[in-house]
Amino acid sequence: MSATLFDEGASPARPGAPLAVRMRPRSLEELVGQQGLLVPGAPLRRLIEGDEGPSVASVLLWGPPGTGKTTLASLAASASGRRFVELSAVTAGVKDVREVIDAARRELGMSGRGTVLFVDEVHRFNKTQQDALLPAVENGWITLVAATTENPSFSVVAPLLSRSLLLRLESLTDDDLNRLVDRALTDVRGLGGRLELDDEAREHLMRVAGGDARRLLTALEAAAGAALAERGAQAVSIMLPDVERAVDRAAVRYDRDGDQHYDISSAMIKSIRGSDVDAGLHYLARMLEAGEDPRYIARRLVILASEDVGMADPTALQTALAAMQAVALIGMPEARIVLAQAVVHLAVAPKSNAAYLAIDAAIADVRAGKSGAVPVHLRDASYSGARGLGHGQGYLYAHDAPGGVAAQQYLPDDLIGTRYYRPTDRGFEARVTEVLERIREGLGSES
Repeated sequence: MSATLFDEGASPARPGAPLAVRMRPRSLEELVGQQGLLVPGAPLRRLIEGDEGPSVASVLLWGPPGTGKTTLASLAASASGRRFVELSAVTAGVKDVREVIDAARRELGMSGRGTVLFVDEVHRFNKTQQDALLPAVENGWITLVAATTENPSFSVVAPLLSRSLLLRLESLTDDDLNRLVDRALTDVRGLGGRLELDDEAREHLMRVAGGDARRLLTALEAAAGAALAERGAQAVSIMLPDVERAVDRAAVRYDRDGDQHYDISSAMIKSIRGSDVDAGLHYLARMLEAGEDPRYIARRLVILASEDVGMADPTALQTALAAMQAVALIGMPEARIVLAQAVVHLAVAPKSNAAYLAIDAAIADVRAGKSGAVPVHLRDASYSGARGLGHGQGYLYAHDAPGGVAAQQYLPDDLIGTRYYRPTDRGFEARVTEVLERIREGLGSES
């Protein structure tokens, strides 16, 4: 059977284990992040603390890699009085699941001792494998702790989802990651105080980690190895080049709160506006590699789609909006592909800022007091007494007019003849120019 059984709680990591394994928290006090899920009395905390009460629910832990799903299960393994069995959905089958459940039922019947079953990557179980868990969860033969990086609404069968408490784990913050780094540098399970960490190296580690504790500690261990291999016993500090060599990624000079944030995002927008698709992709890559929020990039592209492309290619805004929605739904690293598609579309699209100039010109007139009264025939005539004031009298319904264009005054008296929107001759807007000329000609002097 491809299950791992811990009868006496989680065993300590062997000395030669990877740093991320050696530094796995041994208690709630060592855990960083996810504190909202661990307040006193919370189901997950009760499970970890060994509460045997019948109301301790099975849980689905959903979150990005390296946010503590396996660690939380490991802490549950240390809870007193419970058997802890671990299954990997990558290798386990229905037979393995049923064997675990049968053993749990026997243990519960003979000694009254409950079983916690941890299923890692539960989204890899097919429907039949997930269905095999249902009777055990429903009857309380096991307490299920299942971990997934995919949205359970799409990857976990509805009956199992309804019988479990869904807990969302968030990516670790920089403060969380710094605490992990400090502990790994000083703890005897980690580097034991042999090396310090340079500030620039620490900053690059934070960017490389992307909120993933496992990735952070793996990179730190590799960087420490690079420092010792390069300088031997004389190495006293892990430097930026050590981290760059270890993770095979150069540090991107980028400050999300400073000039570089604005300079590089400005360069990306201006490159796309200038139709240089390669430069646009280059600056996009720099922002993504530096850890810029992809949602910020998507918002900037939506603005550009209207400001710089506009009606020259009306589908550009659709692409940018779809990209913004997709980025919010899927996140990184896949979001890079969506953003790249949007950058390419916007860069190669014909350009027009006519809509942008039009609304700014209209706003300028309003702010300058050029408003004027709404023509009487355009005023609201729906309320009692409006007709007596002449509202709506003489109004021509556009759908009854030839070509759907009713020749009548629309602008206030003071603005008759004003032109705000002046389309270009580029892309789809060239066609708009022809249509608008015919419309304005049909409206004639009444416009």
